[in-house]
Order: sequence, then C-alpha cells, then structure tokens
Amino acid sequence: MFESLSEKLGGALDALRGRGALSEADVDAALGEVRRALIEADVALPVVKSFIASVRQEAVGQAVLKSVKPGQMVIKIVHDALVETLGPGEAPLNINRPAPVVILMVGLQGSGKTTTTGKLARLLKSKHKKSVLLASLDVTRPAAREQLRILGGEAEVSVLPEKDGDTPIGITRRAMDAARLQSADILILDTAGRTTVDEALMAEVRDVSAASDPAEILLVADALTGQDAVVTAEAFKDAVGITGIVLTRADGDSRGGAALSMRKVTDCPIKFLGVGEKQDALEEFSPERMAGRILGMGDIVGLVEKAAETIEEEEAKRMADRMAKGQFDMNDFLSQLRQLRKMGGMGGLMGMLPGIGKMKNQIEAAGMDDRFFNRQEAIILSMTKRERIQVALLNASRRKRIAAGSGTSVQEVNKLVKQYQDMAKMMKRFGKMGGGNPAALASMFGGGAPAGGAGAGGAGSAPGLPGLGGMPGMPGGMPGGMPGGGFRGGLPGLGMPRGGKKKKR
Repeated sequence: MFESLSEKLGGALDALRGRGALSEADVDAALGEVRRALIEADVALPVVKSFIASVRQEAVGQAVLKSVKPGQMVIKIVHDALVETLGPGEAPLNINRPAPVVILMVGLQGSGKTTTTGKLARLLKSKHKKSVLLASLDVTRPAAREQLRILGGEAEVSVLPEKDGDTPIGITRRAMDAARLQSADILILDTAGRTTVDEALMAEVRDVSAASDPAEILLVADALTGQDAVVTAEAFKDAVGITGIVLTRADGDSRGGAALSMRKVTDCPIKFLGVGEKQDALEEFSPERMAGRILGMGDIVGLVEKAAETIEEEEAKRMADRMAKGQFDMNDFLSQLRQLRKMGGMGGLMGMLPGIGKMKNQIEAAGMDDRFFNRQEAIILSMTKRERIQVALLNASRRKRIAAGSGTSVQEVNKLVKQYQDMAKMMKRFGKMGGGNPAALASMFGGGAPAGGAGAGGAGSAPGLPGLGGMPGMPGGMPGGMPGGGFRGGLPGLGMPRGGKKKKR
C-alpha cells in the first residue's frame, strides 16, 4: 500500500538522517524531493503547496537546525504534517444513537460500494458485537441485490427481502420498520450507483437521507482513480453532505494521492480502507499509523490488532503449553505458517514492520512471497503423520519422496527442515525463559497476561503478537509479544535473505 510514495519519500529524507548539522539549503533540497514525490504520487497541487509550506516553516527554525539531531527532527515534522494532512485524528463511526442507527452507503457504480457494505456489516457484528440489517436500494440492477444477499449470508447478518415494484423510498421505509421489529442495532442502506455523478442520483440519495435520518453517510471511492476520486468526493459532499470516506482497493494503490488529497480537499475524514477482496479486508483508518507506514516506521499497533483478531486464544495457549514443555514439531510449524497467511501473508505484514519496507526488493529477490509459503505447506503436507512428529526420520530417500509429492526439490525440503530445526531450538530457549510456565509464555502469544498481571484485555495488559512467537529467519526477528522490546525470532520459513549474514552466538 502506497509503496511508491513511501519509497520516494524515504529516499528524499534519507539524506537528512544522521546528519550532525543542517542548513536551510539542505532542508530546501530535501523538501524539493518531497514535493516531487508528492506530485508523482498524484497528490492535489494545492495540498502539495500547503504541505511543503507547513513543513518548511517548522523545519528551518533555529530550534531544529541547532538541535542535537536536526535530520531526525525534520523527519518528525514531515511525519506530523502527514498526520495533519490525513487526519488529524481518528474518526470512528458515529453509532452511539438510539437504535436502529442508519448508515447510508453512497458512491459511483464500480467503486466497491456493495462489497464494502458487506465488509462493514461483518466488522460491526464481529468487532463491535452489533446486530445488523442490510437493505439494497438498487432497483435497476438485480445483481446488486443478489450480491448483497450473498455477502449478508457470509457475514451472518440479516438482509431485507425484496419486493416487486418497490422504490428506493419504499425500501427505506420497509427497512426502517424491519430494523425496529428485529431490534437491529444498525441498518445499512446500500444505495444505487451511476457511472457518473448526475442530478438524478443525487436527488435519490437526498430523498433517502431525508426519509432515514442517517447517522453516517459514507462515500465509497476507488483509491486507484486518484484525483477523480477527490472530484467525486467533492460532488457528493456538496450535494448530500457526506460524513466520511471509505477508500477501496487501497492495497493496490502504490501512489497514495487520493488518500493524501481527499481529507484535505473535502474536510471529510477517511474512516476505512478496503485492503483486499476478502470480507475481513476492511481496516479502520488511523492517520498517525498510516503516516508511520508511509515513512517506513511500520505499524506495530496495527500488526498486534490484526494478530489478536486472527489468532484464536485457544491456539495461542496450546502453542505456549508446548513451548513450556520444549515440544515443537512440524504440525506446529504448519500451524504458524497458516496463522501468518490469515494475517495477510507477507504482503499484508511488510508495511507494518519498521524498516522492512526498505528490504522489499531484497526479500522479493530471495523468493520470499506468499507462493513460497504455499510450497512450504505442500512439503509438510507430503510428510506422513509420523514424519511430522519425528523429523529425525527424514533420511535422503524420504526427502526425495516428499519433494516429488509436493512438486518441489530436495533442496527446498532440506531448507525447510533446517528452518524447522532452528525454530525448534529457539522454542526450547523460550521455554527456559518462561521457566516452564505456560501462562507466562501464553502472554507472548496473545493468550492473556502472565500470571500475576492483568487479565487478557484488562487494565495494564498489552496484547502480544499471537502466532508470531519465534518465527525464524526474518532479519531482526519478531517474537510474539517482543519480550524485552527486541525483535529476535522472525517469520516462519524466512531464512536470511541472499547476501545476509547470520550473527555469531
């Protein structure tokens, strides 16, 4: 997400890192590169001018130029300016109203409005524990109503039944009555779209809004359309008064111009990002965390949240119990691989780890993508149950059979076994660190606080990175819960990238 912008901004600011002294000329040169990066990212020109002027005003002050680390100070100023442009603060959904709370979804045809409606329903049900009713107001495109029925079924929420000859206003009133009868907490109305903004579309949305009194009017816009998305947002804001924006296909947007421009131009907060096709691929937008990801600072909070939502507590406790006993076999290794995939695979984690974005080319050159994990899973699944438990049985002939069965090579099987052995050794060390106490180890996997501490999710508790405990090989590592603030373990199957050197122990 926003890889191109992140790479260009990082390159522009790298010249300032570690500098003992800065002059105004140094700052101006760096800001010239920042300006170029923003323009290439398709950020609106007025936003670029405002951004550069704001940063320069802060960056050329005497307090910065004469500070101990002026380069780091300028980077912090750029970060804060990005937060201000994207935010300045988080804007959660306004759902603290008497039920049923109405959310009106608007946007152009093809922007992902109906898909986002299903994703939002799932998020509200699973994370906020709300009962949700969906209703399609699109009476001209039958496929839209069928699609919403399917998405509602996948999200396990109710969908208003269709009725022949109904109008958008009629459906709205029926939906309001049904939501009250069902005691639904939230009613999401999926309006019809058009290929272009026209008065008929706006009039329909205004009528529906007047009939339903929505708490939120969310505009769904495609991030890949760049400045066209900004123009669409301005038109909807002027016509119907949107309260928030959802940017879809943000995972495919390497430039980031729409995100950086939209908030500043429309003065409407970005509330969600669509980051994939799956129903759980909807992220609540945080300006500060997004600014950190753009500047290569990572998003550890987002990583923890994703892990906590993805990894089941029972699995975390089971793994911690086995670690405490010094047990770790190929079945456990396979479980770690699958947990990583649930969290979005390598692509989903790269931008969340501090500094890893700069290693993207190196990691890709080493062939460490999601297909790499698929091959590793195929290798493990080609082993017998006994071989997965007793890895020492894997002699040359067995490894040859496993390679043939998984469609891989003997060298890949050997590499996987070596990675497993490294991980098993590390698990034993973690077991000794925990003193054989499963409760203490479970806290590292997101399974609650250590004995004597706050309970899971209680005051003072800090969620670990469940399922990331001791995954070997990623340079720098990343154990669950990061004891001591270190990054020692790694991700499963990610040996040292080519050209890297292992540290002597």
